[in-house]
Amino acid sequence: NGGLLFTAHHNGKSEPVIAQVPKSGLFYELDRVTGKPSLPIDERPVPKGDVPGEWYSPTQPFPRMTPPLARNSFTLDDMVTAEDTTPEHAKACRAMWDKAGGYLNYGPFTPFFFHRDGAPPRSTIQLPGGTGGVNWGGMAVNPNTGIVYSNMSNTSLVGWVERKNTTKSYSFDANDTNQPYDRASVDGKGPFFSFSAPLSGKYDEKTGRPVGPQAPCYKPPWNTLTAVDANTGKVKWQVPLGLNEALPQGKQLVGNAGNAGPTVTAGGLVFVGATNDKRFRAFDAETGKELWEAQLNNNANANPISYRGRSGKQYIAINAGGTIVAYAVR
Repeated sequence: NGGLLFTAHHNGKSEPVIAQVPKSGLFYELDRVTGKPSLPIDERPVPKGDVPGEWYSPTQPFPRMTPPLARNSFTLDDMVTAEDTTPEHAKACRAMWDKAGGYLNYGPFTPFFFHRDGAPPRSTIQLPGGTGGVNWGGMAVNPNTGIVYSNMSNTSLVGWVERKNTTKSYSFDANDTNQPYDRASVDGKGPFFSFSAPLSGKYDEKTGRPVGPQAPCYKPPWNTLTAVDANTGKVKWQVPLGLNEALPQGKQLVGNAGNAGPTVTAGGLVFVGATNDKRFRAFDAETGKELWEAQLNNNANANPISYRGRSGKQYIAINAGGTIVAYAVR
């Protein structure tokens, strides 16, 4: 996703900046003329991997003023409970944890660790996962206020790195290259496998595939709409984005991840689809309160468009599964 170019205000001074939130879920802000941090960034030690032949940077950049906007670490205390979702789901998550021998995580930027032939299963878990954090949809900014808005996913990847076995087939592999390693998991799946389990707790006896909808095995929210004040680096608000309608009533507002971004208007509205519950929403840009919701025929995994019609009226349009749907802004 691309960075945002706008003017921020630090200690009473205007500064041309570029703001970026990558898949790591960390908020960076640089002076776009000099490239120097306009909000402080610290180099901090990060975990080192053990895959033979790989080099690991001993440090990574962390913003000092803004906390991580997405989940980027995991301990057993973060495991989902029956109160969060369903007893069956929580039980299936614990069984998955046990089958994997527990998941190794040493905080942000934990790499996938090496699994040696004959060793017992011991998986890594990385957060955010392959889709972020922020994905291709990027962010939106109100240039008049310097508030940055983003659709933030709390995702995960689980597994390990092992020596390549050309008899196996993963969802993403390197069998046509000289790369000596592949990424796998206790279930033999490739790098896009996440720490999730069926809400029913059931698996098909023949195929081993989950029965019914799955959900992450860590506490919600699993997707949020987030506002950061780029003038200070402080989080202005963060609210769950999206429903999981497979959950019981009263537990559904947990976030439902999609891969698109929001659009903010000068009138103080944040419009966003970007969820897998077939809805299009508007939020108060100042408070994060949901003001409006529309049911769509398909998921709106696209960025909204704001435009002015011939009459001068403002419209908001969204691509929902190949159909463009437009709404007038009163």
